[in-house]
Amino acid sequence: MIKEVFTREQVPKGSSEGTCYLCNSTFSKGGMTRHLQSCLQREAVSEAPSGRKTKLLHLAIEGRHLPDYWMHLEAPADATLDDLDDFLRDIWLECCGHLSAFTIGERTYFSHPGEELGDEGMDVALGGVLRPGTRLQHEYDFGTSTYLTLRVLSQREAETSSKSIEILARNNPPLITCEMCAGIASLVCAACIWSGRGWVCEECAGEHECGEEMLLPVVNSPRVGMCAYTGRRR
Repeated sequence: MIKEVFTREQVPKGSSEGTCYLCNSTFSKGGMTRHLQSCLQREAVSEAPSGRKTKLLHLAIEGRHLPDYWMHLEAPADATLDDLDDFLRDIWLECCGHLSAFTIGERTYFSHPGEELGDEGMDVALGGVLRPGTRLQHEYDFGTSTYLTLRVLSQREAETSSKSIEILARNNPPLITCEMCAGIASLVCAACIWSGRGWVCEECAGEHECGEEMLLPVVNSPRVGMCAYTGRRR
């Protein structure tokens, strides 16, 4: 079923589904959170002993203004905010090397801190600033900003040799309607998106009033249609 066209001011609620990367099952956004509690337990039972206990943090992340874009991640507690920032850039955000920042409570951690201003950097272990129940914000690009909301849902200890951040689940790409023919939009205008327009399919792209040079690919990211973003780096 095709969803209605949405913008940063008009987002479908409660209809988003995603895929669990552990078992490849599909659940609603709310159902995925419940599912992962049991799926992670089954995963822990099946893990081969590695001799190394690692504390892992389960984070839920969504676009602040586009909550139909969401992910669940598991990150080692000894990974840093800088590692998490790099991961989010690779999967969802990176287009032109913009600055970024995390805000946790009253403290802000910058990707490129200004030492003369007393800024704090991101070389901070996740386990030192995050615990179950912690909420934090992430901002990428201080001009054409993309905002993310993150929550730490739980933590566990596991025998694993991996030090990388892993995706547990992610939303399935929303199907967005072409404004000209009601087909599936594959392109969006970087100018018109701010007024709720500009979603077009390949066949209708040549008819868009701003010209094809203004069109960006429709990608599964809350940065869709912004700046020069064309999709994940990895």
